[in-house]
Amino acid sequence: MVNQELNQSKYVTLVSSDGFEFVVLRKAAMISPAIRGMLDPKSKFAEAQSGRCHFPEISGLVLEKVVEYFQYWYKNKDREEAPEMDIPVDMCLELLTAADFLGLDNAT
Repeated sequence: MVNQELNQSKYVTLVSSDGFEFVVLRKAAMISPAIRGMLDPKSKFAEAQSGRCHFPEISGLVLEKVVEYFQYWYKNKDREEAPEMDIPVDMCLELLTAADFLGLDNAT
């Protein structure tokens, strides 16, 4: 029996409501409990098979910032002091909504 984790791509694709696609390092995207659940091979979700997660409720602009956060988090996760991440004030509400949906408010 082949280990399913060995068959998984190093990257996943996140697709926004307006069709923008973002290719992200799988390990970085796994900070989101929602994405982790979608990609779990045991879940039998289509996303686990395809490595593509569709978010019909998140726009491309917001998902781009979420992806930027995933990369920021992955790069700085072991640092005691990380540089500040720029978050546009006009996107705060949408980013909070997306973060809540993705479970990032509880992520460690």
